[in-house]
Amino acid sequence: MQNIIQFQVRKGEKFYYATSLDLSIVTQAKTLDELTKNIQEAIDLHLEDEDSRENFSRPSVLMNYELPVYA
Repeated sequence: MQNIIQFQVRKGEKFYYATSLDLSIVTQAKTLDELTKNIQEAIDLHLEDEDSRENFSRPSVLMNYELPVYA
């Protein structure tokens, strides 16, 4: 039983993108606040399935943000 769902977050030209490392979830938003809400909504929808819910009991979300390197 896992309790942490990990996401990798990247900033594109106009949007932030989040990809789950544990589930089949990808989402985007213009701000990090919106992205956080989208991630929570996507997790809720994904875990509506009883089989998925059994693997995650009250999960936490870990977001890794990749900072761009400027030359």
